[in-house]
Amino acid sequence: MDLILLSLGQSIDKAFYAFDLWVFHFFGSLQSSFMTVVAKFFTTFGDENFVIPIAIIAVVLCFFKKTRKYGFTLLFAIAIGTLVTNILVKPMALRVRPYNTLQGNADYWAWYIGAGALSESDYSFPSGHTTGAFEMAMAMFLCFKSDKKKIAYLFPVIALCTMGSRIYLMVHYASDVLAGLLVGTCAAVIGYFLAKLVVKLFEKTPLDKIDAGKLFAKIGNEKSRARIATAVICVAVLGIFLNAFIPSFTEGGDAAIRCAYNEEYDCYNEARVGEDKYPAIDGKNYCKIHWKQLNGIEE
Repeated sequence: MDLILLSLGQSIDKAFYAFDLWVFHFFGSLQSSFMTVVAKFFTTFGDENFVIPIAIIAVVLCFFKKTRKYGFTLLFAIAIGTLVTNILVKPMALRVRPYNTLQGNADYWAWYIGAGALSESDYSFPSGHTTGAFEMAMAMFLCFKSDKKKIAYLFPVIALCTMGSRIYLMVHYASDVLAGLLVGTCAAVIGYFLAKLVVKLFEKTPLDKIDAGKLFAKIGNEKSRARIATAVICVAVLGIFLNAFIPSFTEGGDAAIRCAYNEEYDCYNEARVGEDKYPAIDGKNYCKIHWKQLNGIEE
């Protein structure tokens, strides 16, 4: 009966408290300067500054006949995962971040500060970074596996490391990332089968003639064109990754501008500073959650 009276997020907190705290203890025991850099490296694979440009690359891949399956699978997976996690579940669960709810736990707080005291500006459940990593990773796994390419197994490993990094950095509960794994994987599976259907529909229409690859038909032979295309994609992905990863070295800690909310807890969420959508209230900046609350806007 008590769980019914709580919000969904508070119910999740209560139900998984012992499990989440045990996992925090495990990752806290691994802390070191080197491991923090490793965690920031892998967490980048779920960052919106990585996921959004990858979605743009996916659109480009849709215009090439040989990569159409990959492009549509990625697009559908990202769209479905984002819709479920950010539009449906997070506003429904309303789970507050652990660095807000566990401020009275000395061990957790020491680990949080030790990992760089990073912050986000939204709710905690499910993990958006984990969803993003798994929707892309499993989409690529399914596509490469169907083409019998061994590199397929690399993608889930990266996603698992991204999932672990969110707990190590103390910005997500273990139950958050497990939910993100589930949403991201389901989004990828649905996206893969939708993409197969769309590609088949293309084959039965004049749309199948759309192939940007014809523009490069005079460049070398088929094998050399494939190598060039692979190199271009790899360089583009590397550039996108570095653009998202490098700023992580200056995020968090004393450099972060925190939300001004300080009622039942001192909100350590990132404040939305200099954004027209979230202007300061009485000269104070708030995260988007508390900015909406103070303005009477429902999630």
